[in-house]
Amino acid sequence: MNQTDEVNILLVDDHKIFREGVKRILEMEACFNIVGEGSDGFEALSLVEALRPDILLLDINMPNMNGVEAMEQIVSSSPETKVIILSIHDEEAYVYKTLQSGANGYLLKEMDIDSLIEAVKVVSSGGAYIHPKVTGKLIDEFRRIKVEQEVEAERYSEQGSGAMLLDEYTIPYHLLTKRECEVLQLMAEGKSNRRIGDILYISEKTVKNHVSNILQKMKVHDRTQAVVEAIKNHWVKL
Repeated sequence: MNQTDEVNILLVDDHKIFREGVKRILEMEACFNIVGEGSDGFEALSLVEALRPDILLLDINMPNMNGVEAMEQIVSSSPETKVIILSIHDEEAYVYKTLQSGANGYLLKEMDIDSLIEAVKVVSSGGAYIHPKVTGKLIDEFRRIKVEQEVEAERYSEQGSGAMLLDEYTIPYHLLTKRECEVLQLMAEGKSNRRIGDILYISEKTVKNHVSNILQKMKVHDRTQAVVEAIKNHWVKL
């Protein structure tokens, strides 16, 4: 997103005071345009259909129809609208469920002003934004699910079934160099730059250069976002 590009935003949350606060923050940015507001999932559906916003900021817990139910329909009917979930929940299961259902971002309602603005900018530019507080828990959830899949696959193997239950993973050579892919994998494993350097027999400075290139090519702002995107796209093994 260029700084001059206007981003049309729809805000749906059943708490009017919170909604007004978010609206005032977003209106501080000249390129953000609030095109509508709603208070439940049904309103979210009708407003997205009518307004076709670039970004939908959507609360999870709402009356009549919750945010996840509304989002699943919106992702299908209006794929050009990117969804950022607003939530009080930092449990990994909530985050995983929303990302799996098509969300492009997940923000806790305790977010600061800078995080809200950055999230909208990142997502409108085609990236993903996850509140830093829940990123570690999200990765743990991906790993837990992966372990369950591996156990199930082993059970099928023992029974003589040829079924493969594990998600295939594709190394992103179309985007990154072989070395950058290796660094990305080690980042997903939680390795520090120094440890990555030790494993790959390169200097810590070289690792930092690789990380910088990875972030630039993936169009993300930090290594946490890079790892989340890599996990979502099945570019790394967990």
